[in-house]
Amino acid sequence: MNKKVVVIEDNNDIRESIVEILELANYTVFEAGNGRKGIDLAIEHKPDIILCDIMMPDLDGYGVLLILNRNPQTAGISFIFLTAKTERLDFRKGMEMGADDYLTKPFDDIDLLKAVESRIRRKELQLFSIPKPGTSIYKAGGKDHISELQDSLKNYKSRPYKKKQVIYYEGDPGTGLYFILSGGVKTVKTDEDGRELITGIFSAGDYFGINSMLSSQSFPDTATALENSSVCLVPKEHLETLLSSHPEISKEFIQLLAKDNRDKEEQLLQFAYHSVRKRMAEVLMRLYHKHIKNGPNFNISREDLSSLACMASETVSRTLSDFKEEGLLEKKGSTITILNHDRLAKMKN
Repeated sequence: MNKKVVVIEDNNDIRESIVEILELANYTVFEAGNGRKGIDLAIEHKPDIILCDIMMPDLDGYGVLLILNRNPQTAGISFIFLTAKTERLDFRKGMEMGADDYLTKPFDDIDLLKAVESRIRRKELQLFSIPKPGTSIYKAGGKDHISELQDSLKNYKSRPYKKKQVIYYEGDPGTGLYFILSGGVKTVKTDEDGRELITGIFSAGDYFGINSMLSSQSFPDTATALENSSVCLVPKEHLETLLSSHPEISKEFIQLLAKDNRDKEEQLLQFAYHSVRKRMAEVLMRLYHKHIKNGPNFNISREDLSSLACMASETVSRTLSDFKEEGLLEKKGSTITILNHDRLAKMKN
């Protein structure tokens, strides 16, 4: 079966040339002269790869990529930008948004075919590396099935996110499960007055978005990179097949979901009944246990601590200063070092 390509280019001569080259190489090609039509073609035909110009009227290439990435039917399709612009900023912006590659105009036939073939081949290898339904690579007998699953997913398509870059917004459809390869991510709920509450902090090796994926509901919060991070999206369809084929994996995901719900219940109880000092101590302990593999210190802004503990920034600063004077911690900028774990853990209400 011929591989399918969608070409989105507003210059008729360039588009016709690309289409001709790809059709001679035995690709099935669908062409669009603007971004909106290109999106419709991608959703309709589910191509193996999309070639898209950046500078187009009405909807540019960045907008096309953003819309396709937020659609569960097209989020995993390989994407190559076509551009006459060579500034580093434009390259970086596109890669941060999830583009797979660039082709700088003018390019010759060989450059075009190499770029398309290499990206399609890489995608096939990534898909091949993921266990197919019914493949029994997950060991029984008390082994850590989740860890084995994580190892198999590290070859899946990942995307870089810069610090403070949004991964998904509250209300977006739960298209799958996110797995952090490196860096850190926070999920945030915002009320009508614009105040933020951090609902979760995740680091390398963690999953997030599990509730929405399993319940087939939209995301209840917004996920943002805490630092430069690499995150892969595991499509919902693959996970559903995997979970139905491997009951032991399903059981461990249920346990992860139960733990997540329990943590949120405990957080609500802390907000309702605990003093400012005890709430801050418990937040610090959660962060400490989250980052203990990297030592007793971690980086977090005052604003994020405020959102985690549900207290004013001034209260956070005052409480941290008190803890510092009492020898419980050290603080330099946004880096907090826990000095007395036991006293913080046993903080009186």
